[in-house]
Amino acid sequence: MLDANRVRVLVEIARAGSIAAAAERLSFTPSALSQQLTKLETELGCRLVERGRTGATLTEAGRVLLEHGERVLGELRDAEAAVRAVSGERADRLSLGAFASAGKVLLPEALAVFGHEHPHVRLSLSDIEPPGGHDLVTSGDLDLLITHRYPGVPPPRTGGLHRERLLVDPLMVTAPAGHPLADGDPSLAELADEDWICGAPGIHNRVSLDAAAEAAGVRLRVAYETRDYEVALALIEAGMGVALLPRSILGAARGDGWVARPLRGARLAREIYTVHRRRPTEPVSAMVTTLRRAAARALAR
Repeated sequence: MLDANRVRVLVEIARAGSIAAAAERLSFTPSALSQQLTKLETELGCRLVERGRTGATLTEAGRVLLEHGERVLGELRDAEAAVRAVSGERADRLSLGAFASAGKVLLPEALAVFGHEHPHVRLSLSDIEPPGGHDLVTSGDLDLLITHRYPGVPPPRTGGLHRERLLVDPLMVTAPAGHPLADGDPSLAELADEDWICGAPGIHNRVSLDAAAEAAGVRLRVAYETRDYEVALALIEAGMGVALLPRSILGAARGDGWVARPLRGARLAREIYTVHRRRPTEPVSAMVTTLRRAAARALAR
């Protein structure tokens, strides 16, 4: 039977991208960690990691073991939590991962409320941009992930995990104050001559914009590339262009130098999800409930 600690070594190498970085994360020396990896490879009779000057890359066998290993580590953590619960020990930690704009519009209120209602639970938060983070939930390194999906972007696989839609966040056409779109809901065809502000190719909001433009049969010109919605809104207020921005972001924004309207003919929205293991601890369930309330208020602003 495989040694779970050695499987953990492989998981950390995959995440860190090198043996040296994984050793630092696990408080090993690189040579000691490399020895553990060698023993694991010897047990299995195959190479799991290709070592190179630029880092470590998993082989096909390594990727197979990684997928199983993350689930095994998560199950072991679940087992430990279940035994501690039977012994009367309450879970006292909750680790969250969330993308940047969720940290702005959802988490400040949710964390404050949760902290007041559950003062014995120590909270931690990590910045994780979608589609990342699912592997951390699978292995139990992360208790709860807040992620999103934009139109035209396929959702990541969630084998063994529970994903719940928290919020449908409409994407609004946002333009400088005084722009003609204030008079009604515009179509993409009517905005084809505008300078657009959006993420770079491959960024989720850009994928959605490109897909909507293709469906409408128009070509849009992205003049300013940024994935930061606050930067996009500042550019809009300066009169530099238009953008599709989530309604929750606009609800939390300060200033009145912009106007926002729904897009006619293409009701686009990003969907925000919570992701956790199928047998969540009590703090996870309580945090999800708190986030639901915060999400409802975010759209009501």
